[in-house]
Formats: sequence, C-alpha cells, structure tokens
Amino acid sequence: MIYYWIDMIGTFMFAISGALAAWDKKMYHDIFGVSFTAFVTAIGGGTLRDVILGIHPIVWVKDQSYIIAIACGVLVTVLFRRYLLRYRRSLFLFDTIGIGFYTILGVQKSLAFGVNPWAAVIMGMMSAIFGGVIRDTLVNEIPLIFSRQIYATACLAGATLYILLGYTGIDPNINTIIGIILIISIRLFSLRKGWSLPYLEKARK
Repeated sequence: MIYYWIDMIGTFMFAISGALAAWDKKMYHDIFGVSFTAFVTAIGGGTLRDVILGIHPIVWVKDQSYIIAIACGVLVTVLFRRYLLRYRRSLFLFDTIGIGFYTILGVQKSLAFGVNPWAAVIMGMMSAIFGGVIRDTLVNEIPLIFSRQIYATACLAGATLYILLGYTGIDPNINTIIGIILIISIRLFSLRKGWSLPYLEKARK
C-alpha cells in the first residue's frame, strides 16, 4: 500500500510541476494546455517504464486514481498559482520531490518484474526524468538532463543506494525513505552549493 501512495504523491507533484511550467510560460489562456502539460509530465516517465517492461494495460489506463491525482495537481496550481509562482523555486521544489518518489518507485517496480538490479537503477532514473524532458520540450526549454545541473545523477545515486541497501536486509520501507531523501537532498544541496557536473570539453574560443 505504501508504494501505491508513493506513486500517487509522485504523480501529484509532477502534475503541479507541469502545470506551473505551462503557467510560467503564459499558457494559462487555455486550461487544456496547462492540463495537458501537467498530464504528460506526470505520466511520461511511468508510461515509458511500463512500455519497456511490457506491462499492459499501462498503469494510469487501468487505475483512474492517477487521472484524479493529476486533476488535483492542476486544481491546486490554478487555485494557488499566485502563491506558488511568487516563489520562483516552486517549480524546482515540486519537480525535485517528484523525481525522488518516482525514481525509487521505478526501481521497485522494475525489480518486481524481474529486471536485473543495475538495469532497475536505469529504469528508476528514466521513470523520474522522462516526464520532465517532455515538459521542458513542450514549454520550449532545454531539458534539465542536458544541462550541467545535478539532476539525473541524483536519481542514479538514490537508486544505487536503494539497491545496495537491499542486499543488507534492511526493512524495505526504511530503504524507500532513505533513497527518496538522498535524491531530494542531493538535488537541493547541489543547487544551493552550486555543484555541477564537469565539462567534457572546454568551450573553444
């Protein structure tokens, strides 16, 4: 049950992230545009994961709770947009919480379907970031995965720790919480401290 609610929370957070991104780009003249951006942000990564794993029907098609969670995320954004947009880090915060939850959930679901542990790490990362890639593309922004920010790296670190701690026999619920906290912490501290990945090649003058 806890994993189901983790999925719901991640879906809700990503929906807010997508809706805020659309609103920030002045797409609020069309509520469909805001809702669509929220929808693809929330289900993009999970849909890719389920397609690769061969899960049918895809989870949000089978369970209407995902649609409800997305609708609630859009509603919260519409009602409290002034408060959320007043703080420019709102989008970053909801996106960060979303990737924390979705990474670990993606790892868990991949393992449940017989994926080898290290492939599950990659699947967890893909589950977390793919919705954001679609969101940024729709609002004409360079996806965060292509920037020097520590984004996908945080997902990989949390997913790897989850796998490693799993071998120690730690309680799965505690392991889940540790993995999520690590991802969120790395993402927050990297921005606060200005951490970034090194360039592979310095720009030529």
